Amino acid sequence: MPARREPPGLLGGGGIRAITERREVGGPRAAVRRQLLPFLRRLAILGLLILALVAFGTVGFMLSEGVSVGYGVVWTLDTVATVGSIQDPTNTGGHVVKILLIVFGVGTLFYALVTVTEFFVAGHLGDLLEERRTLKMIESMSDHLLICGFGRVGRQVVRDLRATGRSFVVIDSNPEARERADSIGVPFVEGRPSDDEVLQSAGIDRAAGVLACVDSDAENIFITLTARELRPEITIVARASEEDSEAKLKRAGADRVVSPYRASGAEMTRLALHPQVSGVVDVAPEYRMEEIEVIPGSDAAGRRLEEIRGSAIIVALRRPDGSVRPQPAHDTVLRDGDVLVAMGENQAMQRLEGVLAPARSG
Repeated sequence: MPARREPPGLLGGGGIRAITERREVGGPRAAVRRQLLPFLRRLAILGLLILALVAFGTVGFMLSEGVSVGYGVVWTLDTVATVGSIQDPTNTGGHVVKILLIVFGVGTLFYALVTVTEFFVAGHLGDLLEERRTLKMIESMSDHLLICGFGRVGRQVVRDLRATGRSFVVIDSNPEARERADSIGVPFVEGRPSDDEVLQSAGIDRAAGVLACVDSDAENIFITLTARELRPEITIVARASEEDSEAKLKRAGADRVVSPYRASGAEMTRLALHPQVSGVVDVAPEYRMEEIEVIPGSDAAGRRLEEIRGSAIIVALRRPDGSVRPQPAHDTVLRDGDVLVAMGENQAMQRLEGVLAPARSG
């Protein structure tokens, strides 16, 4: 894979390089290996101890009792296992070898028992099996979404995607996020979302899109860079907390950038200034779609659509009884409680909001 080149000015002051130096290489398979490594190390030590005991006992019985190599091995194993099916040694040297084998053999067996018991009791085996099941399930997925980050924004994305029935995989390096994901049965990959192996383990080669919603803008930029390098054609939607991060995320390769704070602030302001607006969707930088209610007392009640719409497009009209009229006729008369679904440029929508605003007394 060719070396990743740092886009100029993306983070400034070598920010990408600094993040690269802090990256933790490894993914779910690496996590499994890290869990297995201490256990395998102790098993290796145990195996070496047993081999050393067998070699010591075999040589000791050969020298003290004059037996063959094969018989010395069998005698050693019989002594270490405390079976006692072979007669006692005939001289002092043999008795010393037998005592040493019994003492160290019992200690070694006890160490082996503690090691295996700890592995099962601590739940490591269950964790490993669960990790393997999750990886197998992810390998069977295709056209799914990768949610990078399981904070407040990530959890809301998960709730919305579960409501639509769309398949997805959550990626986060926080062990607490794994506990939250496991508690609600969400496919989860533990690791840095900006790590190549982690994204590959989550199935980025078969995924439909990546949602970079980590709390850190710098990390979201690096997630975007990594995902774009691994899959140049994949759709990437990124979160930006700071205004200047939006342009950097775009340069990093994000198709769409969402700023939760700016969007929520703009919506709160709009709802406060225009209480008749019940919902807003930004269609494009210069267009938006709104649901605007004809509040009782508004001057729009009793007027025709063609009189009030201006250059805005009336997509639908919802009556108070719940009935919906798609693309209502221009001569439709508005009533109190009607809800208009309108779309247009910002200036056109501001004019429509003003026309549908409740009449001010005094």
